[in-house]
Amino acid sequence: MIIFLLAVGALITGYFVYGKIVEKIFSANEKTTTPAVEKCDNVDFMVLPTWRVFLIQFLNIAGLGPVFGAILGALYGPVALLWIVFGSIFAGGVHDYMAGMISVRHGGKSLVPLIEKYLGSKVKSLFLIFMILFLLLLGSVFAMSPAKMLAELSHTDFIWWIIVIFGYYFLATLLPINKIIGRFYPLFALLLIGVSVAMITVLFASNTDFYPNLTMANLHPKELPIFPLMFVTIACGAISGFHATQSPLMARCLANEKYGRPIFYGAMITEGIVALIWATLGMAFYQDGSAMNQVITQSGPGGVVSDVANGYLGYVGGIFAVLSVVLLSVTSGDTAFRSARLTIGDYWRKDSKSLKKRLIISIVVLSGGIGLSFFNLTTIWLYFGWANQLLATITLWMATFYLYREKRFYWITLLPAGFMTAVCTAYILYDKLGFRLPLDISSISGAVLAALLVIIFVWRHRKEK
Repeated sequence: MIIFLLAVGALITGYFVYGKIVEKIFSANEKTTTPAVEKCDNVDFMVLPTWRVFLIQFLNIAGLGPVFGAILGALYGPVALLWIVFGSIFAGGVHDYMAGMISVRHGGKSLVPLIEKYLGSKVKSLFLIFMILFLLLLGSVFAMSPAKMLAELSHTDFIWWIIVIFGYYFLATLLPINKIIGRFYPLFALLLIGVSVAMITVLFASNTDFYPNLTMANLHPKELPIFPLMFVTIACGAISGFHATQSPLMARCLANEKYGRPIFYGAMITEGIVALIWATLGMAFYQDGSAMNQVITQSGPGGVVSDVANGYLGYVGGIFAVLSVVLLSVTSGDTAFRSARLTIGDYWRKDSKSLKKRLIISIVVLSGGIGLSFFNLTTIWLYFGWANQLLATITLWMATFYLYREKRFYWITLLPAGFMTAVCTAYILYDKLGFRLPLDISSISGAVLAALLVIIFVWRHRKEK
């Protein structure tokens, strides 16, 4: 119990202390006119109330990551809490803030043109393809998982729910942001936060041992290595490249730069707290990693959500908990497709005010997402995990070059960029999805590559200076 409270306290302290440092280094200026004001089109660019933008940002970036990722991370034991806390403060929060605020400074542009500007035009087309495939992949994952949960909950056909969800995706992708997303998402975000708080409150009242095996040793039942696998598995609960695709959406609705820290950095810290809650719930409910792993093997992380929700909140409360997770997934899936539409629109310089152009792009991206839905969910999720962290790594490097050009203290992004480079390299070299090399060779190779890139960057900076 004390460990959990200390972890939450560390995240909150990180927001007020390190978040303020990041804001100061970026030099947010409340006198700067934001894209929401300058380019208002009442479709994608418009000023929304700050509290509403925060809740939308939180819901958009959350997805299944802080729930499913935290549950899978809990298999490693309490060591997962360290990555959630330190990752959210020093990597995820910085990543999300920079992605959002750099977009604000560049007229609300999506990630592809920002990558082109700071990492070079040669990677533009390749990165565009990667981004679109990534967003379609993510949207498909966030459609299939809730469809499966809803089918099991209502004892109806899975295909029916897929049709319903993609029909909703089409409307949310096409319509102005204030029609569906701006109107309902703040309520959904409050539902998720309320359910998570209710469940951890019940856990406090139950006098259950939060962490029955309080050790920093690796407790994974399958003895999977902490590095690099855990750092990819937890994803959204600490740092996620998906967030970089969502921050520009809210950058187009920001009334003032001074709200960047609570909206971008603050939403990541809030997500870190949600991830702490679900990782803790998993460890406390099963009291044994093997028992939790058995449920995951049979029913996936959704089975754990159902067990924990029904166990702590009862049947009716469990239904609300499962529905909150479903909404969490669906509302991130639609913004993934919306982000894909905006990315393609930015690339081809298409005006969002044109309904016909929005309609054509929306049909294209939704068709791609439907096609991916016929693939196995487990396989898709495994590939998504690595691609997600690779995108976070690229975004951190982009932010590093931005700070360098602006003559700012770039180490706040360079160090997490280097670390995530090591994680992604080691993962693809070691994992069965990649080259299946021995763990020690993969880890050393990742560390060496990361160190070389950091050294080269610093050397070039000093040489130019």
